[in-house]
Amino acid sequence: MLPLHGIGGRGDLPVPLWLAIYSAGAAVAVSFFALAAFWSRPRFERAMGRPLEVLTRIVDHPATRVVLKLAGLAALALLLGAAWLGKPEPSLNPAPTWLYIWIWVGIIPLSLLCGPIWRLANPLRTVAGLVRRTAYRPLPHGIAYWPAVAGLAGFLWLELVYPEGSDPRVVAIFTTTYAVLNVAAGIVYGPSWFAIGDSFEVYAETLGRLSPLGRGASGRLELRNPLAGLATMPQQPGIVGLLCLLLGSTAFDGISRWSVWTRLTGGLGHIPVYTLGLIAAVAIVTALFLLAARATGAAQIRPAAIGPAGLPGAFVHSLVPIAIGYAVAHYFSFAMFQGQEGWLLATDPFGRGWNLLGTSGTRIDYAFLGTGLIAGVQIGAIVLGHVLGVVSAHDRAAELFRRRQLRRAQYPMLAAMVAFTAGGIALVTAS
Repeated sequence: MLPLHGIGGRGDLPVPLWLAIYSAGAAVAVSFFALAAFWSRPRFERAMGRPLEVLTRIVDHPATRVVLKLAGLAALALLLGAAWLGKPEPSLNPAPTWLYIWIWVGIIPLSLLCGPIWRLANPLRTVAGLVRRTAYRPLPHGIAYWPAVAGLAGFLWLELVYPEGSDPRVVAIFTTTYAVLNVAAGIVYGPSWFAIGDSFEVYAETLGRLSPLGRGASGRLELRNPLAGLATMPQQPGIVGLLCLLLGSTAFDGISRWSVWTRLTGGLGHIPVYTLGLIAAVAIVTALFLLAARATGAAQIRPAAIGPAGLPGAFVHSLVPIAIGYAVAHYFSFAMFQGQEGWLLATDPFGRGWNLLGTSGTRIDYAFLGTGLIAGVQIGAIVLGHVLGVVSAHDRAAELFRRRQLRRAQYPMLAAMVAFTAGGIALVTAS
């Protein structure tokens, strides 16, 4: 069976675990106090990017749009074809690797490097757009991003809880059901559905806020400070739920690989115990963030726009680099090793005995990455993610709070950031 978790723990850190945790927490705390001392005015809230006229014309050209749409449709067709028609053994079928690694993990570098490109290639948008209607129903009032959160919860449950989540036929059923539901909703509600209801598009768009490429107010592509793009994130309750779900599910994945967890839950029903564990992890992360964000309200807020999600929504953008750092730390080795399998098995995607790519019989190369490098990437990703989270949170606080209250107002958020940092390193390094 294909393992759906990050490969192994890091018991071979170049420094002791306690020192790694203390050092990472100290780096986050020091960055906070340095910002509080030298950064009293917001710098990202109204920052402008440099327009990229030529790139905008290339990306918006009809030929480019057609190529991206065809690439998205081909990818979906290959995934469904391999899942439904390929061999039933996960180790012989590329569909699980394509879904859980090439798509789910691959969205991270794709969105960070290319910005809002997923929506241009989204095959579900393309299929729904083939059904032309003169008018669409308005989206239900107050729906926010909750459909995307629900779909993401289902996907994460399949990945982290369901024992047969790597079965190609299970992948086929999930992908088909997900596609049908979103295409049907897109036909009824129009293209606006995918911006709030398609979990993968919402996930990609959220991560893409941290890309140096983005769309400006005029619709043109711009080269910008990534944190300035992050500051443009909509302040909606569903986005808070989405990011807390991502952080909590990654935390649970780490906990579920602890030997202590295995001993305590070994004789219990797998699905109910793991489901409760996933819910508990997400609830703890959500409660910690909501408590920290709302505790900042003790200081007087400047007259500034606070979205419908209140203070949690105002600071939720700071969780994006943290979520990315967790994901990179958690899935790096998994993607580098198991990701090779997607290419090796693509030589015979439908189990017909083909050798289209000449890779038949080739095995995964586990020797090209050392354990020290993996550990360094894991710790570095978590620390960098939290430092960027502190910077983005501080910049938003400088917009909301008066200068003399700026540092005091952020102490609850700092405590949450340090806790997330220490917990993240402990999770990815525990064996």
